[in-house]
Amino acid sequence: MKILAIDDQQLVLLPLQKRLTALGYNVKIETNANHGITLFDAFQPDLVIVDINMPNISGLDIVSHIRETKSSEVPIMVLSGNTQDTIISKGFDLGVDDYVKKPLSLNEVCARVKKLIGAPDVISDVSTSEVLIQQRCVGVVIPCYNEEERLLSTEFLEFVEKHSGYHLCFVNDGSKDNTLEVLKSLQKGREDFISVYNCVQNGGKAEAVRLGMLHMAQKSDLDYIGFLDADLSTDLSDFDDLVKTIETSEFKIVSGSRISRMGANITKESARKTISLTINFIIRKILSMDFKDTQCGAKIFHKDVIPVAFNDKFVTQWIFDVEIFKRITHQYGLKQAKQMLCEQPLKRWIHADGSKLSMKDSIKIVMQLAQIAWVYRSKKTTEITVEDTNLNLVEITN
Repeated sequence: MKILAIDDQQLVLLPLQKRLTALGYNVKIETNANHGITLFDAFQPDLVIVDINMPNISGLDIVSHIRETKSSEVPIMVLSGNTQDTIISKGFDLGVDDYVKKPLSLNEVCARVKKLIGAPDVISDVSTSEVLIQQRCVGVVIPCYNEEERLLSTEFLEFVEKHSGYHLCFVNDGSKDNTLEVLKSLQKGREDFISVYNCVQNGGKAEAVRLGMLHMAQKSDLDYIGFLDADLSTDLSDFDDLVKTIETSEFKIVSGSRISRMGANITKESARKTISLTINFIIRKILSMDFKDTQCGAKIFHKDVIPVAFNDKFVTQWIFDVEIFKRITHQYGLKQAKQMLCEQPLKRWIHADGSKLSMKDSIKIVMQLAQIAWVYRSKKTTEITVEDTNLNLVEITN
């Protein structure tokens, strides 16, 4: 039995193709709607799975082509994040057989496929692990410098296996150990979900993140792009919570925050905590924002603001996060910027052994903060009242 799946986001199609192929179906996928229409004629599928929201040609246009132009009665399943009643009604009026809303489990999709066209003649014994077909696609940049030992963890691979819609981009920042070889090993056979961006010379975390973000921004199927520390001091599941916040809100940037609160596992060295509080006080003054924690290494961005935040090189090496928020402020004005930014408390953050930022570096950080204040001194921001100075803070209660 043949299945044609059409969706402009490849990260949505790949896990679907993998599972249905493992079940015994003959599956072809297409991210270009025009090519999908051509493939329909050549492939003559027994089932068409189509998304609604695609550029140039919508899924409803494809349904109309199949039903009206081709006069075909082949079963059609819509798999879409569009939940508008008018769209769903129009889909059924055009003749779709099933309308399934993202996100949903891959197991449910397979069950619906079997109901529409039956099971293959040869049924394979495949994993029924719970994998969600997501509505959005996310890129994650992970800067790496001499991370050979930490990257041997299986957490990254387990995450991309269970979470569809994610593409991890590891940036090797001129490592002197075997980091690049380890990264290539992680990528092998998973090129659709894992990229390796290699910087021959060490340029520092700020430049590694910047280059990785710009590289990922070239991928048309990504909705959001963020960055995460390689030591996984922020849990990957916590990062997924940041993504859920940005996709269900009007925020353009959601930043993780290591705020101690009931039910959270937040650990820091006591001396490090004291220094962090002092530095954070200075940062709040520079930004004119009540940020609790600008330096958390977990942030997610709407693709729209990436050029503003990352096109130009940062003037500092370690506290580029402060520069990001400063750039957003200068581009949009302070009042609008505060409506675009959100801090979200993490459920877990643990100081990882082997951190490359020593206590002595705190003096350098203060000097770099002074450098930021000087470099951006001449740029004007929109004046706001005292009542407007609080950042959006999302509290996760479940």
